[in-house]
Amino acid sequence: MKKFLLNGSNLTVKLTKEIVGNHAKIGITPSAKANIIRSRNVIEKWLKSGEVIYGVTTGFGEFKDVRIPMKDVETLQKNLIISHSAGVGEPLPKNIVRLMLLLRINSLAKGYSGVRLELVEQLIKIFNLGIVPFIPSQGSVGSSGDLAPLAHLASFIIGEGYAYYNDKVLPSKQILSKYKLKPVKLSAKEGLALINGTQMMTAYAVEILNRAYRLSKLADISGAMSVEALKGSDNAIKDELQKARPHKGQINTAANLRKLLKNSEIRMSHIDCGKVQDAYSLRCIPQVHGAVKDTIEYVSKVIEIEINSATDNPLIFPKTSEHIEGGNFHGEPIALAMDFLKIALSELGNISERRTARLVDGSLSGLPRFLTSKGGLNSGLMIAQYTAASLVSENKILSHPASVDSIPTSANQEDHNSLGSIAARNCFEVLNNVEKIIAVEMLCSCQGIDFLKPLKCGIGTNLAYRNIRKAVKHIADDVMISGCIQSVCDVIYNDNFLRNVEAKSGRLF
Repeated sequence: MKKFLLNGSNLTVKLTKEIVGNHAKIGITPSAKANIIRSRNVIEKWLKSGEVIYGVTTGFGEFKDVRIPMKDVETLQKNLIISHSAGVGEPLPKNIVRLMLLLRINSLAKGYSGVRLELVEQLIKIFNLGIVPFIPSQGSVGSSGDLAPLAHLASFIIGEGYAYYNDKVLPSKQILSKYKLKPVKLSAKEGLALINGTQMMTAYAVEILNRAYRLSKLADISGAMSVEALKGSDNAIKDELQKARPHKGQINTAANLRKLLKNSEIRMSHIDCGKVQDAYSLRCIPQVHGAVKDTIEYVSKVIEIEINSATDNPLIFPKTSEHIEGGNFHGEPIALAMDFLKIALSELGNISERRTARLVDGSLSGLPRFLTSKGGLNSGLMIAQYTAASLVSENKILSHPASVDSIPTSANQEDHNSLGSIAARNCFEVLNNVEKIIAVEMLCSCQGIDFLKPLKCGIGTNLAYRNIRKAVKHIADDVMISGCIQSVCDVIYNDNFLRNVEAKSGRLF
């Protein structure tokens, strides 16, 4: 398998999925190694000259004015990691931890952090071996970086933390020994370089974006299937209408719907029905789904800048022999982006649930009430809509912007914090909820399409329908709906589903 060489500037959102998802090996380029060495040499020179450098020869935060004797410089870095490992709550998902490690390596590879090459090489070994440190999810306020989560990551490296081994959580020293690795003894600046950064929130961001790209296409498929089941019109997806308001996402969504609905027998069966226009949840799919696509694109640009940035403090500039104390660790760009994205993703869920509500309402759909032909004895898909409604309501709470809040820390030295970590974790929950909301809609639209047989859907929607029906049969008598929803999730969130639909309908945007 190809080995990816990072240089601090060549990572993309898509590439993170390829590396972590395929368990690919990584390394760093020769130029990155040279940059790391140059930066470290400057640190060594300053240590010999007695230069005052924040976090290297001084304490941290409110202790910035406390000078640290040279004999205690290494102890300072170890104490930093141990004291900042103060996280609580559920552990981070393993793939998020893997992404954190990848992003931290890429940031250090830029050569602005003053760490030794040996430290970066140890991080690469840990990544390539697939070791996943145990990191609690709560404790970051999103400025000075994701201090607590990154400290737990660093604590594993120095032999003080924990990691997974065969799904058991074991002490760091025990796991390092199993892989014939030794704990790292941190040198000057290295503890600070490991924990000053936005890698937890950006790890969530790249995971969310990779899934959001797919979800936006699946939402179009789901919407198109509901248009079929509800005998909706295709007038609102005509290209000339979109070009009169040329937002890229709107144009692309309408194009997706046209591809999916092409040659629909259901549409042709009611072409002259006399209905003037559909409800907003059908008619405005291009406008709503399209705005979400545009938001995903915007957030992706922000995150790709961030994952190729140096985000610790101070930064070392070897060419000018400067150390600059600043605030590149501040998570505001990611906090705002994650708040924006979670609002956008919530809207995908909101409009999907409204289509589901129409599907189960016989007075609006023209289909059997709650999509069962034995209503009364059977409840049909009544409660599936409740589930979607519940998730939509939960998302409304999660979508409150975290970035509008701030709480001071470190005796008001750190008096404005981004809370980007909370924005990112909430966005992740919104994403998980919307994936289920879309699955509920597809479950209901398939049931509705069943009642329109022998008419067939369009080339894209028909393939989607048939793929789902292979796993989830028509519900003639009441069953446990949670199992059906999970089965739909298993089908549509397998990469083969989207690949198969696109092979039939053409590439979706």
